[in-house]
Amino acid sequence: MVSDLKEIIETAGFDHYGWARLERPRTLEYYKTWISKGMHGDMEYLDRHIPLKENPQGTFPRASTAIVFTKSYTELPPKDLPLDNVQIAMYAQGQDYHIWFQQQLDSLCAKLKTKYPDHDFVAFTDSKPVMERDLAYRAGLGWIGKNTCLINEKRGSLFFIGEIYTSLSIEATMDIAPDRCGTCTRCIDVCPTQALTPRVLNATKCISYWTIEAKTIPPESLRKKFDGWYFGCDICQTVCPWNQKALGTKLNHKDVDRAALVNEIREILESSDASIKRLFTGTPLERAKPWAHKRNALILVSHHRLNELSDSIRPLLAHEKLKELAGWALSTLN
Repeated sequence: MVSDLKEIIETAGFDHYGWARLERPRTLEYYKTWISKGMHGDMEYLDRHIPLKENPQGTFPRASTAIVFTKSYTELPPKDLPLDNVQIAMYAQGQDYHIWFQQQLDSLCAKLKTKYPDHDFVAFTDSKPVMERDLAYRAGLGWIGKNTCLINEKRGSLFFIGEIYTSLSIEATMDIAPDRCGTCTRCIDVCPTQALTPRVLNATKCISYWTIEAKTIPPESLRKKFDGWYFGCDICQTVCPWNQKALGTKLNHKDVDRAALVNEIREILESSDASIKRLFTGTPLERAKPWAHKRNALILVSHHRLNELSDSIRPLLAHEKLKELAGWALSTLN
């Protein structure tokens, strides 16, 4: 069965995959401790989903195996973004991967169902309560690095992880990848907000959390440390030697055109909620609420000292959620 399965998977365009039995995740107790310490911030769904992550068969009774896949960020189909001069995490610089990756996995599920009609196949792409790094580690796709990302010695860590839960029982086991972080601490040392300790990420200090997931305004002590990031952050990954080896010059940031940046940020600050939603439809940036895009824009105004945008900020002094941040941004300009 394994040889037939591999042929179907590889013909479908997947070249980095493995499988693991569906069972209680090995890292579940670590995860529960992380939640209990409040390091998940206001992402309350992570706490709510613990029972579903602990017992995968509770939702999918017939599932016995997870086939786990990765796809490099560099494979993401391009999509024009209205922001060309702000720093956006690599995974968000194209089409919405939830849709793109899901379509590929759904297509593969259909092919597998044709080959194995008596079995079930259901695909996930970061959209269900799945401890995917735990599964990927057990599937032999990499080790959990000090930056908490799954790292592969040939591919680095800048990739998406997806899964297919199946009732197939795949007996062949995968070789577990050895931890190759060694004594390196680049990811920890370089984090502007000191969100990392070895293999522990405190989301309440993380730039990605504050620019994507957070439902509030970041504390003033963190705002000046965002290092120019607008949506997400790749710092702890791009400094990793394994990503430097895998992607090299593709990790470099583009130069900022100040005049164009001013126009882009002005559009965010002055646009209606509906207009902002339209701007980011079909991209990962759609995940952030319109008010959150204005939040991120205000922090960028301060970082780049965009004094030209003072008049665009002043109306936000009356915004219920943003008034304090708008006042702070203006004060940093003055």
